[in-house]
Amino acid sequence: MFSISTVPTYLAPSQSFVQDFAIIMIVAAIMLIVTYKIKQPMVIGYILVGIIIGPHTPPFSYITNLETVNAIAEIGIIMLLFVIGTEFPIRKLRSVGKISAIIALSESLGTLIISFFVAQNLNFSYYDSLFVALAMSITSTVITIKVLEELNMVNDRSTTLLLGISIVEDIIAITVLGILQSVAMEGITGEDGTSSELDILKITISILVVGAFIGGTLILGSRFISPIIDKIGKEHNYSLFLLTILGLAFSLSLLAQLLGLSTATGAFLAGVLVAESKSSSLARVITIPLRDLFSAVFFVSVGILMEISTIGSFILPALIFILTSFVSKLFIVTGILLKANYSNITALRTGLGMSMAKGELSLVVVKTGHDLGVITPSLLPLIGIVTMITTFITPYIIRFGKQLGDNYFRSSSNGTNLDSGLK
Repeated sequence: MFSISTVPTYLAPSQSFVQDFAIIMIVAAIMLIVTYKIKQPMVIGYILVGIIIGPHTPPFSYITNLETVNAIAEIGIIMLLFVIGTEFPIRKLRSVGKISAIIALSESLGTLIISFFVAQNLNFSYYDSLFVALAMSITSTVITIKVLEELNMVNDRSTTLLLGISIVEDIIAITVLGILQSVAMEGITGEDGTSSELDILKITISILVVGAFIGGTLILGSRFISPIIDKIGKEHNYSLFLLTILGLAFSLSLLAQLLGLSTATGAFLAGVLVAESKSSSLARVITIPLRDLFSAVFFVSVGILMEISTIGSFILPALIFILTSFVSKLFIVTGILLKANYSNITALRTGLGMSMAKGELSLVVVKTGHDLGVITPSLLPLIGIVTMITTFITPYIIRFGKQLGDNYFRSSSNGTNLDSGLK
């Protein structure tokens, strides 16, 4: 865990909390205006805010109690994953299609394995390699969809594929994170503190626990909890409805934590159960402001933990991991789609869309590993740099794919039949 700054004697704990929260909100609002003006995603602005006001940036720290900020950031993770889950009802998960599931499983696990061996060759520790590999295997759905909207590509065939693949990829990432946390909490380390060979039995038990938790929650929850949410929603008592769904989110997060899983897993499943109800749109409307508030603190907390003096030393490994993830995802996604008889343009656009952006879930992964104390602090600035670089480059990568397609259509004398082989 990170060290806690000494609170000045003239500040009572409640005063230091109010001061920290006020500084975070004011500076974050200013930075949000800046990132909006330069057309960059807010996550970059929030990370920069954390770097500016954090204890590692001279001349002094504006934050007096990092432990409180970290506690609020945990709420941010729960709210972020809960709202994401409300977009994924079970019927939607079933409808993403066989091809999306195959691609997501292949590219996420393929990228994870390749990134793991790259990390090992860069002399990363065992757990550092596992967590950075998982972080690099996740594409930011939020950032990618935002760019596609700005380019008017929402109705493009490749965007439909991107959404389906992203849904499955997010589920895989959250499941693997739960397994990693469960394994890490077993304390599988050697006497010198370094990771020893993982016990296959413990890994198997962890997988079974994750599977039982996810399966049991979805089966029982959709049968009993979703109808209760519907009944409360019909009362038109927004306060009661809000407290009910938040109680569900935090209860499942706590249960996941007690089982040795990530709170993100429980929060996401709570969102899925809410999505199963007829009041899911209302739930999103009333919880999005809370998500924006607390997730802002989460992203700021990531920046706070980044030591700006050491960022320069992470540029090279960050670029190596970005290139590794880009190449592996591009080739796997494009290759599978071409084998499935999708057109060259659709395959390339989908591959490019899935290959670059890293964001919210990647940061959740490394923050979880950091809070568990199983990874080195250097992983936070590394993934922070990866997030900022890929977020900046993503619009250009997707725009490049769009231009290729536009040029291809214009140069064809029979453009209406270009996608005749699509499924």
